[in-house]
Amino acid sequence: MLISMMLILLFAMLIIGVPVGIALAGSSMFYILAAGTVPDFVIIHRMVNGVDSFPLLAIPFFILAGNLMNSAGITNRIFAFATACIGWLRGGLGHVNIIASVLFAGMSGAAVADAGGLGTIEIKAMRDAGYDDDFAVAVTAASSTIGPIIPPSLPMVVYGVMASASVGQLFAAGFIPGLLMAISLMLLVSWYARKRNYPRDARFNIRLLGTTFKRAFLSLLTPIIIVGGILTGAFTPTEAAISACVYALFLGIIVYRTLNWKRLLHVSMETIETSAIILFIVAAASIFAWILTSNRVTEQFAGMIMGVTDNPILVLLLLNLVLFIVGCFMETVAAITILVPVLLPIAVSVGVDPVHFGVIMVLNLMIGLLTPPVGMVLYVLSRVAGISFERCSAATLPFLFPLVVVLAIITFFPSFSMWLPTLAYR
Repeated sequence: MLISMMLILLFAMLIIGVPVGIALAGSSMFYILAAGTVPDFVIIHRMVNGVDSFPLLAIPFFILAGNLMNSAGITNRIFAFATACIGWLRGGLGHVNIIASVLFAGMSGAAVADAGGLGTIEIKAMRDAGYDDDFAVAVTAASSTIGPIIPPSLPMVVYGVMASASVGQLFAAGFIPGLLMAISLMLLVSWYARKRNYPRDARFNIRLLGTTFKRAFLSLLTPIIIVGGILTGAFTPTEAAISACVYALFLGIIVYRTLNWKRLLHVSMETIETSAIILFIVAAASIFAWILTSNRVTEQFAGMIMGVTDNPILVLLLLNLVLFIVGCFMETVAAITILVPVLLPIAVSVGVDPVHFGVIMVLNLMIGLLTPPVGMVLYVLSRVAGISFERCSAATLPFLFPLVVVLAIITFFPSFSMWLPTLAYR
């Protein structure tokens, strides 16, 4: 009965707009105080233990690295290089949008950072070239979901901690699915370009390609340093995040000379604010997940699913449906910390590798970032583009189809996710 009341209280607070972290902590506090079976200080103890993890140190450092890249003007260099590479295709800036997101994904690891950083540049460029606002926003929103799939990835770090899975293997597992997402979105952009007769935004110019590559070369080394260092065992994901920050500072202060003390202060404060929000959500969700686990809610839910069917294909379909519904209403980090203890045992029971399931979960929740009522990416881009949230949602709807297709491929063909981890680690 108390568990039901806790869940009702949680969803009631979310509906009225209470921040996710406070809603999770508040509903958990209600349960502990009402049950009276454990001391009150357990709340603080469990929340502290929830963030007392070395891999979680990667989160603030990857956020800092992404913010430094944006502030140092590295995103502009990446966008210019992507334009020179494929701007000559019909609907060129739509393709450039996607390729730029793939390149930036190897630096930030967060969809919202991609949407907020690259999104400003991409939408302005597409507007100036005569593209519809709806199309520009939709491509930018959909391509931003690639960021947390291609390594490094903040959601993968959180999942790895909660599932006791190798973060390095999770990073490797996301690389091919991220490329599949990019290819599927580019196919849809090509269809739109032919249907709406979008122009070729630039002629292929080998000299311009060389010039933009030279300007972006040091920036493009960032994902190679991060991913290469992890896959070769030179450093852990957390150490890779610190290395990315050091390299971004080197580029911004010494090479490009675009960072000054004022910008560094702004970047630092923004990083502290974002990191505090994410880690508070992780801490609050950890006590919430502990309550669910200790009351055997996870076992009961698993029994309910397995009571419906024990067919692996149907179980994966049901798990994806649960993830999609939750993703529409809950922030990604909170969803991962709550759902991993509930859904992972079910997935493992039907033979799904925890690393494979991590890719499924993160990709599914990324689709949730493009769906109302929460849709964090849509809120960011509605502010960037100056159009309504409802219009952003309607414009992005067709771009969900290729992402759902990729999710189905990843779900039922594990080799797309597991080939690289197996090659590098097993």
